[in-house]
Amino acid sequence: MHELSIAMSIIDIASEESRDRADANVIAVHLKIGRMSGVVIEALLSAFEIAREETLLANAELKIQDVPVKVRCPKCECDQLADSIQCLCCSVCGTLSPEITQGCELEVVAMELETSKLTQ
Repeated sequence: MHELSIAMSIIDIASEESRDRADANVIAVHLKIGRMSGVVIEALLSAFEIAREETLLANAELKIQDVPVKVRCPKCECDQLADSIQCLCCSVCGTLSPEITQGCELEVVAMELETSKLTQ
């Protein structure tokens, strides 16, 4: 289950950012995960729940944006949603496309941090 190693990497990234910002608590980590990334979102959420225990992210939430697959259609000459991940065809004209332009992402795009310091 490679989702556990991904969850641990997310925790490492967020923990480092938290340490760089003294006294910052990680409230949430925002991800973009493409449907062609090979990541099972439900498995990642479960793995994150387990991996975050006894870390700086013990109470953090994982917020995931599911990114659909887009292909560069050679006939329409623009990016279009693919019919499915099994058939990389343009959803407008049905032309098969070899070029995927979106949907392979697996990236941390934002973190919500909270500092415990009070401002006066």
